[in-house]
Order: sequence, then structure tokens, then C-alpha cells
Amino acid sequence: MLALSIPAVFSRFAAMACLATALGASAAQVDVAGIKLDDHLDLRGTPLQLNGAGVRYKAIFKVYTAGLYVGKKVSTTEEALAAPGPKRVAITMLRDIDANELGKLFTKGVEENSPKSEMVNLIPGLLRMGQMFADQKQLKTGDTFTINWVPGTGTVITVRGVPQPDPVKEPAFFNALLRIWLGPSPADWKLKDALLGKS
Repeated sequence: MLALSIPAVFSRFAAMACLATALGASAAQVDVAGIKLDDHLDLRGTPLQLNGAGVRYKAIFKVYTAGLYVGKKVSTTEEALAAPGPKRVAITMLRDIDANELGKLFTKGVEENSPKSEMVNLIPGLLRMGQMFADQKQLKTGDTFTINWVPGTGTVITVRGVPQPDPVKEPAFFNALLRIWLGPSPADWKLKDALLGKS
């Protein structure tokens, strides 16, 4: 068996250290109000990066954390809406809330941030989403849900790790949901800035 020279041993050790560092970097997490969000993830084979994350406040109360994942960093609402490929909004509850009430707030957010001309086409998706939240009854502190845009499939909402049936295929529906947080009348202005990486 051929013995390795001292320089070769150090060279291999250095290469392994670099690999470990690279792997560690790819698994880094961001702490938002005690909730850990991966700074990179894979969605249906496409790598996404955390564009920004923050907390949704209602008065002085923390309601949930939200993180926006895209393929390439964006800094404006227009860039986020136009970004190609898969996208994700990841939400973790910071307090117990009636799921039906949250669904109504999301619907109101869509109505306040969508062009009136689009609303008629958004109604079927909003009704489906409203029913989905109503079926959940309650979301508890620590519960998670994601809103994914998957090209060719549509908007897929996953609650507590369980994908909900019947994705909404129209891209306009995902963009309408995204405008809840990034539109002209966002749910929370500080959260909008955080999702766009401005804070």
C-alpha cells in the first residue's frame, strides 16, 4: 500500500475542510422571531434562495413569520411578480388563530391589492382557498404552511406538510396572493420591505 506524503495528506484535509464549509453554507439558516428559515431550498428540482423574511404584526402582536423564496434576488414588487420559475412564500404561525379568519384576511388582502379587472377570474381560486382554510379549523403556534408557484402545475398550498388538492393553474392567482404582502396596500409595510430584502 502506497503511503501518502505529508503534503498530500494536508492537501486532502484542506479539500475536505473546503467541502464541509461549502456544505455547511448551503444549509445555513436565518432566525426570524425564533423561527429558523433555510437560506436556500430546493422546490421540485429548482434551487431557490431566501429573498427576505420578517414578521407580520397585528397592532403590537406577532401573528406569523413569512419568507419569500425566488430563483434570483428581487428588490421590487414588479421583479417578484415577473420572476420566472418556481417561487414560495413560507409562513409559520407565532400565535393560535382561527384558520377561517386567516383565510378571510387573505381574501381581503387580494381584493385590496388586485386590479378590479382581474377579480372575476380570481374568485374560483379564492373560494377554493377559503374552503381550504375553513377545513383546517385552527392554526396553532408553530404550524407552517407554504404557498408555492410551480410552473406547469400551478399554485400549491401545503398546510403542516400536507399538500392541498386541486392546485390553481393560473399564474395570476399566485401573483394575487403575493400582492397580499407586496402590493400597494400590503398586510404589513415593514414585512413588505423585509420580504424584498430592504430591512
